[in-house]
Amino acid sequence: MKALLAKINAQIEVFCKESEAQLVKGNKAAGTRARKAALEIGKLMKDFRKVSVDAAKTVKK
Repeated sequence: MKALLAKINAQIEVFCKESEAQLVKGNKAAGTRARKAALEIGKLMKDFRKVSVDAAKTVKK
């Protein structure tokens, strides 16, 4: 789970950096990279939910 959280945090950093570049500097390519990072964050969050639910199930037993 630690590796997954590290990937999520890395993608969030990329998203923040690129979305800021788009907003402040008007960099269109940064907007594309921010959208790509947002999609990846969504996928990683689904993976996190699966891992989290499985972890909760093993703790209850």
